[in-house]
Formats: sequence, structure tokens, C-alpha cells
Amino acid sequence: MTNKEKIDFKVLAAQIKDWGKELGFAQLGIADTDLSEAETYLNNWIANGYHGDMDYMHRHGSKRTHPEELIPGTLRVISVRMDYLPDEATDPAQLLNDPAAAFISRYALGRDYHKVMRNRLQKLAKRIESNIGAFGYRAFVDSAPVMEKALAAKAGLGWVGKHSNLLTREAGSWFFLGELYTDLPLPLDQEIPDHCGDCTSCIDICPTQAIVAPYQVDGRRCISYLTIELYGSIPEELRSMMGNRIYGCDDCQQCCPWNRFATPTDESDFLPRNNLDNTTLIELFSWTEETFLKNTEGSPIRRIGHERWLRNIAIALGNGAATEETITVLKERLGQSQSEIVKEHINWALNNLNVSLRNA
Repeated sequence: MTNKEKIDFKVLAAQIKDWGKELGFAQLGIADTDLSEAETYLNNWIANGYHGDMDYMHRHGSKRTHPEELIPGTLRVISVRMDYLPDEATDPAQLLNDPAAAFISRYALGRDYHKVMRNRLQKLAKRIESNIGAFGYRAFVDSAPVMEKALAAKAGLGWVGKHSNLLTREAGSWFFLGELYTDLPLPLDQEIPDHCGDCTSCIDICPTQAIVAPYQVDGRRCISYLTIELYGSIPEELRSMMGNRIYGCDDCQQCCPWNRFATPTDESDFLPRNNLDNTTLIELFSWTEETFLKNTEGSPIRRIGHERWLRNIAIALGNGAATEETITVLKERLGQSQSEIVKEHINWALNNLNVSLRNA
């Protein structure tokens, strides 16, 4: 292993930041492993039941808030960010106001960020290794019990906003986070104070009122949770609030004043694929499972599977206009489907549209 006594860690930290930029990371910071404040927050959040069906949030015990337990020997966490906001021809707000359009969270339009960032983090680790010799490390990108936002905040990448996303004055919140756990005693970066002030834009705009208080999100009401994490039926009382959002929700980010400083990414892997940034609900509802798997290859969308894809789109169609075409495609899919979950949501959509017709 590396002879750490011979290393100038201040110089190494500066080099690591330079190498990170060369690899495409927009920002890199270094944090220690003390997450006691975040641990209290997490425990209270779980005690309130805000995690819903996300049992993995407490499945690993204290490893999530004690990096040295997850990876023994960890002294520091190198936290990185990669910006993903695409440069789009169509304003996302315009899509949300078009009931026939499909809205997909901007982070999911391109290639799966997990693979992209993990590969870059591995390259960063190898670059460090080639400079100082073998050392202990492990790369993570939303793939293990890691408090990524709390660690990024400690590393000076930003502060956790009232919507629970990380914010930075330079780029808003349109970015991914990744971590490199390491046994190197690198110098720490300074935390950034909270700059949300009195603003409540994210709380006010949330379609399902999931932000129940500043810095407190009830995951069970969040559209991202409902469309991605939830496996069963989406609660009926929340369906009409989801509009045409079929995979995730960006409302709290789109309204945030700090995001006016965000610039489009130049990372080609994060650019929209298969016209997912500007397509219709009916087009996506027509995808067979084979088409779904083909068109979501290498995409984070694939993780929800075809059944939940259809479930989400059925709700969106039911929230739209009661056109002859919409009713026809819903009935056709109803006759083809073997899934009780899909059938339930199609029937809800048809009933919703029929009520709209009767009240017209």
C-alpha cells in the first residue's frame, strides 16, 4: 500500500480536483465521515413513514450514515457532481401544459447516469493510484447505502434546499452526484451556508403537496416516488394531481430561482434519446414490452419495467382530454393487457374521461 507519510495531501487534493475536471466533473469536494446531523434527520424521516415502500432506506442499519462501517478504513469522501440539464427546443413548462404530451424528468432523458459517473470515478481512482500507488477506495453512484446529498453538502458542493435537493449558486440543482470513499487523509473543503432564504417556491408548486414543511418531503406523495419507486397501485387520491408526468417530476427544480444560473450540459451521454423530450402519451402507450426494452436500453427508465410504464401513462391519459383516440387506445390496451395493475389504472382513466364527457 501507499506510504502516506511521503504524500503532501494538500497538493494531492488540488491535483485530484484538476483530474476530476479533466474527466468531466463540474465540481469536486472532500468531506469527512461525520454524518451525525444527517443521521438524526434520516431517523426522524423514517420514523414519520415518509420513506413509504423504500425499505432499503433503513435496511442496512447504520452503514448509510457511517461510511467507515460500509467500507472499513474510510477516512474521506470525494464527492463529485456532473451537470445534466439538456438544451431543449421545447420548453418543459410547455410540455406540462399540453395534456397530450408526455413529461419525463430531465435526468432520465439520456443514458443511465449510474454507469457514466461510475466509470469516470473509477478513472479518477486509477489516476490517483498511478500518482501515489495503491490505496483503499470504493466508487458509488446512487448504488449503495450512501447519504450522497449530505456528503456533498459537507464537501462544499452546495446546500440541501427546502425541496431536499442539493443546490449550488453556480448551477442550481440540475446535476448528478457520485462519491469515492477513500482511506486517504485529504484536507477537507468548507461547507456552504443555506441560501434558500424566505423562498417557498418549491413548497408552493409541488403538485401533490409532498413537501410537507421546509426540508421535509413525504416520499409517499412525491410523484417521483409514485412513478418510479412504487410497485403497486398509485393511490387514487393522488392520480389526478400527477397530470402528464409519467416518470419523475421536476416542478420543484423548474421553479427554483437558483436554477436560472444552470447551463445546458455538454455531456453527450445525457442528451435526450428516442425523442423522449418531446413526444406524446399515445405514442409511448403503444410501445410493446419489446419496444420498451429496446428504446430504454442504457436508460434509467428501464428499471420500472413495462408494466409500471403503462400504469403511469394510463393515469396521464386519464388526466388529459377525453378524445375519441385516447378512449380507443385505452380500451385496446385494456383488451390486450394481462396485468391487473395496468387494467386497474386503465379503468380509472376511462372512468375519469367518461366523467369529463358527462360534465362537458
